[in-house]
Amino acid sequence: MSTVAVTGATGKTGRVVVADLTEHGHKVLAVDVAVGAADRAWAAGLGADLLCADLTDYGQAVDALREADTVVHLANIPAPGLYPAAHTLNTNTAMNHNVFLAAAHNRLGRVVWASSETTLGLPFDVPPRYAPVDEDHFPYPTSTYALSKVLAEAAAEQIAGWSGIPFVGLRLSNVHVEADYALVPGYQDDPHLRKWNLWGYVDARDVAQACRLALTAPVTGSQNFIIAAADTIMARPSVDLLAEVFPTVELARELADPYDTLLAIDRARSVLGYAPRHSWRDTL
Repeated sequence: MSTVAVTGATGKTGRVVVADLTEHGHKVLAVDVAVGAADRAWAAGLGADLLCADLTDYGQAVDALREADTVVHLANIPAPGLYPAAHTLNTNTAMNHNVFLAAAHNRLGRVVWASSETTLGLPFDVPPRYAPVDEDHFPYPTSTYALSKVLAEAAAEQIAGWSGIPFVGLRLSNVHVEADYALVPGYQDDPHLRKWNLWGYVDARDVAQACRLALTAPVTGSQNFIIAAADTIMARPSVDLLAEVFPTVELARELADPYDTLLAIDRARSVLGYAPRHSWRDTL
């Protein structure tokens, strides 16, 4: 049974990833800087160990990964605007680089980590060049948060080359848990409210699936994948949304379904075996 370190384990996405990995037979070492009594009880209930570590400190990152076989690295400031811009860039970059180097130092078998859809040009104040947006619509960082992910993707490529460790970057869309879907009806009257990421989202359970699949997928070097739901978060057809909000943006290919995502997940389907199973339409 392999041991997977999950950083950012007590966060919204991390909790779902930890639960999914334990359910699928992995031993999980949960790591986070925010650890309280309730968090320890949660981890114990899943049979996971929980370690408090500040990953902006390289020594702590090395120690945190010492007993792991692989790592799923989710720990970061999760969005722009939560902290001053420079702090977001410096903190995320330090965590990402430290975890990547610690993985190489400890000779882990694989690094799976959370990149971001923001690397693709969000919030699309400048319209995308085409839709659905795919992995090649990169890099277009418009915030220091997005820049921290672009820099991490560059570092992952180099460290993968030095170490021989496969790195899998998951360009996650806006992560939703079931409680978040209560907000979806409020978006429907104005498509501009969610144009910032081409009306994309992803269920945390599908993020967990992607992380688990990425641990064993046939990947060499450093590869990055968009991870989104199969549909948009809107009740209107995707073509209609584009025509109203981004009338100059052309479809690069026909959509298989009227509500297909405009964040292309074809590469994740093909290489990782990713198959999103959850939609807001099943909840509301």
